[in-house]
Amino acid sequence: MAKLAVLDMKGKKVSDIELKDEIFAIEPHKQSMHLVVLSYLAAQRQGTQSTLTRSEVSGGGKKPWRQKGTGRARQGSTRAPQWTHGGIALGPKPRDYKLDVNRKVRRLAMKSALSSKVAEDEMIVVDSLAMSEIKTKDMADALAAVKAGKKTLIVVPEKDEVVYKSARNIEGVKVSPVNTLNVYDILNCNTLVIAKDAVAKIEEVLS
Repeated sequence: MAKLAVLDMKGKKVSDIELKDEIFAIEPHKQSMHLVVLSYLAAQRQGTQSTLTRSEVSGGGKKPWRQKGTGRARQGSTRAPQWTHGGIALGPKPRDYKLDVNRKVRRLAMKSALSSKVAEDEMIVVDSLAMSEIKTKDMADALAAVKAGKKTLIVVPEKDEVVYKSARNIEGVKVSPVNTLNVYDILNCNTLVIAKDAVAKIEEVLS
């Protein structure tokens, strides 16, 4: 089993933790991570953009000039795409950008992302992230003490408003409970700071 040091909020080692190899020490599967990240980013798109086709633009019911004899190109409507104020040809319409990825691939991608962070020494386990009050300075000092990177993802076992509000004004820092943890956020951070209790929950879900 992979073994990592468990630090306190002051950056001092308090114990060791053994991580399950089938979750934190597999060979990262790049294709599955790519698919899951693609699906995540696609789901962020609203898909509400819309343009009017020539049949939806008001006006243009009358033929602008007769078919023959004018010397000009034949035209049937002033709302054809080549006209100013005409409809849009092949423009976007409301649609769903969702990409389905099956559960086995999603689980493999999550394990691969976590394993890559452990392999690259970018995962820091802390004994506890509990804070008595909302204070950004205390959170910034704690992250500096554990030597977190510029872009840090803090993973807590469950939603914690005190931790969230203490970290939200620190540039590059994001807080995520275990139940909303995703592959994109893991790969997008320089350092994964994770509470010891959150590790146990992740192992319980992915085992």
